[in-house]
Amino acid sequence: MSETWVEQIQNEVNTLEKLEQYINITDEERKAIRTMRTKWGTTPYFASLMDKDDPNCPIRRQVLPSLQEQVNEYGMDHYLMWKENRETEEVRPDSIARQYHDRIAFTVTEVCGIYCRHCFRKELVVDQELKLRFDVDEGLAWIAEHPEIRDVLITGGDPLLLSDEKLEYLITKLREMPHIEMIRIGTRLPIVLPQRITEGLKKAIGGFHKVPVWINTQCNHPKEITGDTERAIYELMSCGINVGNQAVLLKGINDDVPTFKELHQKLLRTRIRPYYVFYCEPAPGIDHFRTPVEKGAELIRDALRGHTTGLAQPMYVLATNIGKIPLMPDYYIVDKDEKEYTLRNYKGATTKIPNMPE
Repeated sequence: MSETWVEQIQNEVNTLEKLEQYINITDEERKAIRTMRTKWGTTPYFASLMDKDDPNCPIRRQVLPSLQEQVNEYGMDHYLMWKENRETEEVRPDSIARQYHDRIAFTVTEVCGIYCRHCFRKELVVDQELKLRFDVDEGLAWIAEHPEIRDVLITGGDPLLLSDEKLEYLITKLREMPHIEMIRIGTRLPIVLPQRITEGLKKAIGGFHKVPVWINTQCNHPKEITGDTERAIYELMSCGINVGNQAVLLKGINDDVPTFKELHQKLLRTRIRPYYVFYCEPAPGIDHFRTPVEKGAELIRDALRGHTTGLAQPMYVLATNIGKIPLMPDYYIVDKDEKEYTLRNYKGATTKIPNMPE
């Protein structure tokens, strides 16, 4: 099994010649790949899930460069520097991004199993216009010197592309620090390379410990979930690691009620807990993926509330330089006076409850 995931990475689908083995490439796709200076590619496994003839396939659109990425009316220049508070008086290694007092994001690699076209780290990982230095030991030393940090998010790139030995070293070093209470890993590999969940990986990051490891993945469309993913998630849970999902709201991919509902119900059937739905961040070159801000809240109201268990109802947020901001307007309190509140449910029926004074 371990050889399988390594072979997947070694045979990354990142050229027109390799891509032609999976889909019929359109003239526009071919032009984008040939003319745009951008990193793209994914695993053979994930490429095999693309619709061969439909350029609007939700997986295909997440994988392949588009000429639309050259349009940047609303994206912010130097977005990542702003979002991750990198222009600050606090001296930090490039590997450490900080938005909160007690937790940080620890970037350990720039390599991915899929170079998502909507990536908020696009300047760094995809277009590679931003150059940063990610030294793991330098980051570990900084964390060790900051006892206020209790929660570390290991991110990238995709950290699960590190070897089992490097991951075990990283997790062990963090667990040795008395102030670290939990470790989170952000990874798309359970979705784009489920073969990575091996016995060696489970041994490196799993097991009973007072400093638990949590994984959050990113699945944006129900088509991305296969039997291989279901097995990978079960294997992670079997070694004590819970898995959540952080979907990104993407125009034309998951911004309709049937798809949004099926995605979240299928996630639960796969044992993945819906955690966040992110509004597509204003990174440069991804205007074509962004919806109106209200769209995510409307989808949670119309596709999930009352239609499925509360376990499937994520929080809708926008990640910013001052942290995550919920984007859920109050759809359910219809009216309020001194005597009572009027509340409305998902079917439009109303009820009343007393307005309790303080």
